[in-house]
Parts: sequence; C-alpha cells; structure tokens
Amino acid sequence: MADASQPSSQPGSQPTRPDPTYLDGVRAAIERAAATAAPLRSAHAGAAEEVLAAGEAAVEALGPDLLVLSHDLHAHPEEAFAEHRSVRAVADLLARHGVDAQVGVHGLDTALRASVTSGEGPTVAFLAEYDALPGIGHGCGHNVICSTAVGGFLAAVEALRAGRVTGTAVLLGTPAEEGGGGKEFLARDGAFDGVDVVVMLHPFSYDVAVQPFLGRRQVRATYRGVPAHASAQPFMGRNALDAVVAGYQGIAMLRQHITPSDRVHGIVVDGGQRPNVVPATASSEYYVRSAEPATLADLCARVEVVLRAAAAMTGTGVELQWDRQPAYLPIRANLELAARWSAHQARRGRTALPPGVVPETLAGSTDLGNVSVRVPSIHPMLAVSAPEVSLHTAEFAAAAGSATGDAGVLDGAVGLALTALDVFADAGLLAAVRAEFEAAGGVLDVEDFLG
Repeated sequence: MADASQPSSQPGSQPTRPDPTYLDGVRAAIERAAATAAPLRSAHAGAAEEVLAAGEAAVEALGPDLLVLSHDLHAHPEEAFAEHRSVRAVADLLARHGVDAQVGVHGLDTALRASVTSGEGPTVAFLAEYDALPGIGHGCGHNVICSTAVGGFLAAVEALRAGRVTGTAVLLGTPAEEGGGGKEFLARDGAFDGVDVVVMLHPFSYDVAVQPFLGRRQVRATYRGVPAHASAQPFMGRNALDAVVAGYQGIAMLRQHITPSDRVHGIVVDGGQRPNVVPATASSEYYVRSAEPATLADLCARVEVVLRAAAAMTGTGVELQWDRQPAYLPIRANLELAARWSAHQARRGRTALPPGVVPETLAGSTDLGNVSVRVPSIHPMLAVSAPEVSLHTAEFAAAAGSATGDAGVLDGAVGLALTALDVFADAGLLAAVRAEFEAAGGVLDVEDFLG
C-alpha cells in the first residue's frame, strides 16, 4: 500500500517545461542584427595610443592578481551588506599595489573607498560590486564586476603615477546591489560628490555597449480584516487573504494595459495561519519596473490604485509600504562614453553591440541607475556565457568562475581603464559627455523624485 504521506508521482505532479521557441527566435534575431550592426563611433580621439597601450599592458601585468581575486570572491560568496571577507580581499590587493583603502565608509560597514590624485584633472570613479545571491552564489557575476573595477582602477593609478595623465582615480566598493540599494546609500552620503564620470560593467551573455536597465520600486501591501470561524460564522469576518487575492488578480489585469517594457510581479508574503480561521492579516509584495523615471512613477500610481481597491471591495483596511529598501531608477545611458568603451573592446577582439540589437525586454534593474542620473556613467554588458544562459542561475554562476569569466575580467578591466584614460586626457570628450548628460535632464534629485 502506498504511503499517503509521500509526494504524488502521478501524471501532472510535475510542472511543464517552458517552451524555448520564443528565446530561440530572439537569439536568431540578435545574431542577424549583430551581423550588420555598426558599433558606436566616437568623434573624439581620447588618450594617445602610447598611453592606451601602457594602460592595456598594466592590466595584463595585473592579470594574475585579478584572476586570483575573481576566483576567491567566486569561491566565497557573501550576500548583501555581509561582504566582509570580499571587501577585505579587495583592500588587501590594493595594499599590495601601494594603494591605501578605507573600509566601512559612507555609513556602510562593507563599503570601500580608495583614491589617487596626480595633478589637476577630472575625477573618474570605478565601481566594484561584490555581493552574491542567496543559494546561487555569484549567479550575477559580481566577482567579475569587482575584479574588472579593481584592475581598471589600478591601471589608471599606474598612469597617474607615471605622469601620463592627470586627475583623480577613485575606487568605490559598493555593497548590496542585489536588492539592498547600496549605491543609493553611498550617494546620499556624498560618495559621488565631485565625481565627473563613473565607469563599471556587468557580465552577460552578449557584448553590448548600452543595454537598458529598468527602474524598480517595491511595495508591500498589508491587509487587515476581522477574524471569524471560517465555517460557523464566516459572515462575521472580513478576509484579508481575499484582499491579497483580489489585488493579485487586479495586477494581473493591469498587465494587459502597460507598456511592453513595464513589469509588475509579486508574491504572497502572508496568507493566514489556518484554513478554519478567516485571516485577520495577510500581505503581498510587488516589484514595479519601468524604463523611464516618469513611466515608473505613473505605473506605481496605477498599482497603488489597484491595491487600495482590493481593500475597498473586501471590507479590509490596507497599509502600503513603498521602498523598504531604496528604489532603483532606470539607467541613463551616455553614448559618448559608451563609444569609447566600444573602441577599446574592439582592440580586445570583442564587438560591443550598439543599442537596439539585444531586445530591451531582456532587462533587469540595478542601483547604478541611481548613480547615472547624478553623474555621467557607463554600464556596458560583457559576454562571459553562452547566449542561452540566464543571469541569476547556477549556470551563469559557473560561467562567471570559468575560463570565459577570466577572459572577461581582463578584457573588461582593459575597457574600463582605457575609457578612464580617455576622460583624463581628452577635454573635448569630457565636455561632450557632460553636454549629453545635461541634454538628458541633468542631475535628478533622486530623493525628491521618490518622495
């Protein structure tokens, strides 16, 4: 006789596998578009070739140290705001190369800051992320992000110390990108004051000069009802779980009438304790994403109407809590900087695809968006995996620690270093970068925008 306590093995007990046809078509379309796409072109000369060549050689010399760092972070993943071993590994590497770093800056225990100045000139900040995902480790490749930033920074420092360029190079270790909003905390504490340009990259399954990242806000809806016996006197209750379900259904209907790049997805956080008690409290949580600050604000307002309506129709009360952690704004691209990145990836044998080749719908969110509306920034994507491998998976974590991840560390560090050297050396480029930033809206008061 079968044990009734064991999970069913009958047909239908397992989920169906998603059909990959759509993604196969996307991949084929990307390949067709990439074959004829023209990379971004820069009208600016940037740094002299001998300066660029020396910067590339500096990264190559740093290569063994950078790969050790990448592998160490990969083998010892730490989650948001708990990256104590990771940040110490970065500080130790900097110390071995004669750069002092402060750990525990701007109000965050696992944030890091190091800077080197030589003469008058712009300030370029390299951003290093090193937090990992729970249960997956470096499924977003932050070991690669960190190592490329450290490599680019140290190569820029070498150029400053040798007198090939003048200005200030800053390395910022930015904790808790995975949902914690570390960069927003740093920005509010002045970490980006006086910074002219920010450079960082993100590993991916394609090489892309500019890829949109959506803004993201979070909202938790807590519904309060009236408990009652669910069988004897249900009419004396007001069901908080019904409100959660009504809100979820309302959001599902809303999705039909939002723009293609918008996203709303949620979970039930609390649905009650026992089936025979009408739930007195229940809660849900949603991520709300959109491609522009204005459309994000509009979508959030529409979501709020739905969640409040669910309370009205069920006779429950509702409390909405927005952004228990900092919201993420969409990335504001800077094509002038992205074009210089593209040129430097070409010297490494990579073709950084221009905007529009990889579909904009293949997008997540990042707190770099909050920086990009304060300071001109780049956030190019660097291929370290096969096209069919998705971020935030065990397969991508494996790629980030593999030979392709190692190649990305070196190529990415060169790209960041040489882009920074261009900014140091070419006043016309910096002026064009600033002009593009101002034309896109200038500095956005993030705290005021989010309310």
